[in-house]
Amino acid sequence: MKSKIKAAFNPRTWWPKAKDGMHNMSPLVAFFLLNLFLVWIKTYINYLVNFNLGVTGPIQNFLLVLNPIPTAIMLLSIGLYFRGKLSYWLIWIFNLIQSLWLFANILYYREFTDFLSFGIMGSGSATGNNLGKSIAAIIHPTDYLVFLDLVIILVFLLLRKIKIDRKGIQKRYAILTILLGLILVFVDFGIANVDRDGLLDRSFDNNYIVKYLGLNEYALFNANQTYQQSNTRKKAGPKDLQKIQQFVKENHSPANVSYYGTEKGKNVFVIHLESFQQFLIDYKVDGQEVTPNLNAFYHDQHTKSFDNFYNQVGQGKTSDAEMMQENSLFGLNSGSAMVKYGASNTFESMPGILGQMGYTSAAFHGDVATFWNRNNTYKSFGYNYFFSKEFYPNANKPSYNVGYGLKDKIFLKDTAQYLQQLPQPFYAKLITVTNHYPYDLDKENISFPATKTGDNTVDGYVQTAHYLDQAFGELMDYLKKAGLYDNSMFVLYGDHFGISENHQPAIAQLLGKDKVTDYDLGEFQKVPFMIHSSDLDGGIDHTYGGEIDMMPTLLDLLGVPTNNMTIFGHDLLSAQNPQIVVFRKGGWVTPKYMKYNNHYYDTQTGEELYLSKDKELAKEAKANDAYADKVLSDSDKVITGDLLRFDKRTDFHKVNKKNYDYSKKATLKALKRSQETNPSSVLAKNDGHSTTDEYTTDAPEYSSSSK
Repeated sequence: MKSKIKAAFNPRTWWPKAKDGMHNMSPLVAFFLLNLFLVWIKTYINYLVNFNLGVTGPIQNFLLVLNPIPTAIMLLSIGLYFRGKLSYWLIWIFNLIQSLWLFANILYYREFTDFLSFGIMGSGSATGNNLGKSIAAIIHPTDYLVFLDLVIILVFLLLRKIKIDRKGIQKRYAILTILLGLILVFVDFGIANVDRDGLLDRSFDNNYIVKYLGLNEYALFNANQTYQQSNTRKKAGPKDLQKIQQFVKENHSPANVSYYGTEKGKNVFVIHLESFQQFLIDYKVDGQEVTPNLNAFYHDQHTKSFDNFYNQVGQGKTSDAEMMQENSLFGLNSGSAMVKYGASNTFESMPGILGQMGYTSAAFHGDVATFWNRNNTYKSFGYNYFFSKEFYPNANKPSYNVGYGLKDKIFLKDTAQYLQQLPQPFYAKLITVTNHYPYDLDKENISFPATKTGDNTVDGYVQTAHYLDQAFGELMDYLKKAGLYDNSMFVLYGDHFGISENHQPAIAQLLGKDKVTDYDLGEFQKVPFMIHSSDLDGGIDHTYGGEIDMMPTLLDLLGVPTNNMTIFGHDLLSAQNPQIVVFRKGGWVTPKYMKYNNHYYDTQTGEELYLSKDKELAKEAKANDAYADKVLSDSDKVITGDLLRFDKRTDFHKVNKKNYDYSKKATLKALKRSQETNPSSVLAKNDGHSTTDEYTTDAPEYSSSSK
């Protein structure tokens, strides 16, 4: 027995004997090892070339070399269980599967600086058509090199240039090979856990999982994560919410009495500036302002503008920004919360809260209603109306659309007919889309010079941003003429970055630098946040905050108490705001320190700092890491466990989704009826005379005489 065990682990017995009695490698094993090498080398090269994993030190570099191997061994070893041609084809197929996964992540990461998740893939019906347009523009010819080896091997197999081992190998060798892969998985994880304690329990950054464990292992981790999320709701109970509410209560920032309730009863316009970054404010190209209208609005004496305001989105991008803006809940680490939970969960959202205070709520978007599952999620949020693409008369004309829907000038002009019918006060969210990757615009609509970084993805960004700015200016002119400007509060925010971190040479040129650091990339996550009202004491506010803080800030201005709400943001106008901005993908920033891509910086100077050399930083970093983990984890629990269904608040009644019908016929009928039952709209006050003739646009799609 002992001799058999000894022989099993003797490397010389791993290969079948050749006819001459020597221990030569069988053709099947050689084919296996060739494919293993090819999977490893192309994965490792792409780690270095296409992903920004933030690898530092010898341990992380060693793990980066090691981690493609274990699961590749286990997957390719499946072919060793069979004989003849089938074993070769199975090995080739498992090479193909891993290559497809690598290829898909290269494309996704290039645009979104994150890895594909099962949540995102599962939301294909909600985002697929438009995502396809973006992905098509992302592909580089060199990306197809991940399939080059497969094509060559396929040709050799078909031409029978590869010797087929018809006997195969004994199954014990296949078992031992898979066992070797499994052992290497544990070795990898053990070393990783030494360098990054609690890697799987505490990490909210997918880059960490790939860096330490590998791209295939990330897929397994994410599959388990998705499964756990789907089962969390069944296990959740009222006590889970009570624990979280206690934490929220302890961290609540009281309202600033100087601002609380000053905007009560006013209309609220929330204008979603697609992919709009803070650096665009006051930015010039060839001496011309990119966004003159937004610049003037930003510096207006009645606009409160925050210049240290960061996007905090994850994989859900725009939908994450909406989740934070409407609910003060973070998006999920995997996938889109609106897609996965928007139709089923209980929410205590801005539209629902204001609706129970007499507000009419409406969302406007020039794309299909199903994008990001808005047609279902908005019912859960409590929106009275949702005007999607089918409500716009020009929506089916190809020249009136670009990328993700109607061009902004056309969208905003055609929105006016519905704005004038909304009973006041109202809460209206307008989602622009033209300033979205890949920043394409037809020549007739381009009236601004492109930048000259040499990066085609980046150089058109200022042109679509300028177009958005012109559309915004036209909307403001109309609202002043229609009598809606002075009695409204305007909220403008950028939802997420427009230029991803994968364009660092171009970013450096835009910022006037030789090269960018992780600190620069952290600062590049800033987006605008402005609040304007005719009686608001404005100015540039240097408070540090993010999208999670929008809801409590707006509610305090509107005089709505937030002390009983399960929210994770803070009123930016509160003197007791802790000013900790937590990034969904890992890291944080405060007025003193920044943690970004696992590097630490002095927030004011950009100087890189080190935990081992700075005791004060080490102490604060530990506290901030704990806070970040807590708020992200608790926010996830609220969403995945649908915990707000257990809320016993008496000042808010749960939204009944059945009360809302967003079909065109029902919507227009309800809007028409409201002119009689609640004649407070601009149209009703104007004795039924439309104000849309007051809307002027220079959009070339309309005739030159059209208004």
